Amino acid sequence: MIITRSPLRITLGGGGTDVPSYYREHSGFLIAAAIDKYVYITLHNTFVAELILKYSKHERVTSIDEIQHPIVREALRLLKVNVTNLEIASMADIHAGTGLGSSGSFTTALLKALHTSQKHLIHPRELAEQACHLELDVLKEPIGKQDQYIAAFGGLTCFRFMPNDQVEVSPLKISSETMYNLEDNLVLFFTGQSRSASNILKDQDVKTKQNDKEMIENLHFIKDIGRQSKDALESGDLSTFGKLMNIHWEHKRKRSPNMSNGAIDEWYTLAMKNGALGGKLIGAGGGGFLMFYTEEKSRLRHVLREAGLREVRFRFDFEGTKVVIQS
Repeated sequence: MIITRSPLRITLGGGGTDVPSYYREHSGFLIAAAIDKYVYITLHNTFVAELILKYSKHERVTSIDEIQHPIVREALRLLKVNVTNLEIASMADIHAGTGLGSSGSFTTALLKALHTSQKHLIHPRELAEQACHLELDVLKEPIGKQDQYIAAFGGLTCFRFMPNDQVEVSPLKISSETMYNLEDNLVLFFTGQSRSASNILKDQDVKTKQNDKEMIENLHFIKDIGRQSKDALESGDLSTFGKLMNIHWEHKRKRSPNMSNGAIDEWYTLAMKNGALGGKLIGAGGGGFLMFYTEEKSRLRHVLREAGLREVRFRFDFEGTKVVIQS
């Protein structure tokens, strides 16, 4: 049996500039942080001549071509897996559609498990590149590359997305004291609303390909906020980082009418009146998790819990995608 796990992530600045339609013309930059909430993949050989898949659905098929789950089907094809007595199961600490990059985490965990079963060692960069190839090139999803890369590498990491499709990876140069304070002062609340990132990102992708001036200028601004956030974090100026989050959100929500809604706007306003220096929806928008930076944690937590939101506590993950059990 092989069990792998891959971390979910939060974005600390520059989100949206990792989509190919933008970075291939202008380059992209963002900071992401892996967190200790995971997608798990279990893989083992059975005595039954079937491929058994267990996720939100249950599949039992006799060939790869019959598999309905697109990522699983194409991962098996990509790695030329030719066994027909395999069971693959997935579990997650937080369900899909909540903005924490679960699809990229699922893909990296699955590929890691399959490589391990074939006794292949794979570097995080190669793992991320394969996951991106599978989701963006093979499945044609209108998404970015940050989820696969931060899941593979872990940590608090800066990514530059180059026009030639190369990705430059460098750790955020943050002091231990600043990192612990950041970890303590970021709070994450589930809105109770799920959504498909592809639907929102497709609108951004189409407008960017059409060279829509407003969209391009918005992404330029978001990229600059990402760079300013890097400077603030590396200098230990967390108050400025929190305020930049607020500026980021005000511009991010202009990218699509589906980015926010009345309930999310009310919760955000409530948080800003009760100790938050800044915040935003994690991921493409439209639902999922609201994240805030605050130096008044008790006050903010009390108010948002009273408003009906559920907090998820987290710590940063520095291991990335890894094998948990191999036997």
